Amino acid sequence: MIISVCMATFNGGKYIEKQVRSILSQLDEKDELVISDDNSIDSTLSILRSFNDSRIKIFQNPKSGLISNFENAINKSKGDLIFLADQDDIWIDNKLEKTKIKYLEGYNVILSDACMIDENDKIINESVLKLNASKEGFTTNLIKNNFIGCCMAFDKSLKTIILPFPQHIPMHDSWIGLNGYIHGKVHFLPTPLIFYRKYQN
Repeated sequence: MIISVCMATFNGGKYIEKQVRSILSQLDEKDELVISDDNSIDSTLSILRSFNDSRIKIFQNPKSGLISNFENAINKSKGDLIFLADQDDIWIDNKLEKTKIKYLEGYNVILSDACMIDENDKIINESVLKLNASKEGFTTNLIKNNFIGCCMAFDKSLKTIILPFPQHIPMHDSWIGLNGYIHGKVHFLPTPLIFYRKYQN
């Protein structure tokens, strides 16, 4: 099984090194970290290139904006299981293995819980799923989106269904999650597998 981690970047130099290290430490040599960059003008790209790691694949976003940036990264991915990742979070050590277990049980979309942290890596909430009162189900998530992209992984079979993203979707994560319900099986994993960064302002 090949793992693709798809990350959208834009001026993420402050936190991106820590996040990339947390991801690479869980990837095998055959896996990939696919990065779509939205014309960063800070140190983001130089930090990424300084890793000198063949698993990191950097692409320029041909459009602009967060949703198209993730679309570009997903489109470039080659893995069997695709993870979404934000540039400023931190993966918890067992994220990949815990998710793979559920994937091998037959789920097409897996959404994990997360610990919320502040700008200084201090935990400010132990469970984002509980904080948001997140619930499973197609209708529930159609009315109120509980999918958080950076907590999601999905099967490559969904790529041909979700891409290209429709022009007017509110967010890419809800689009992927709802299609998971329509075309497969979805599981909410009540275990925090990332540190999810929340900014005070």
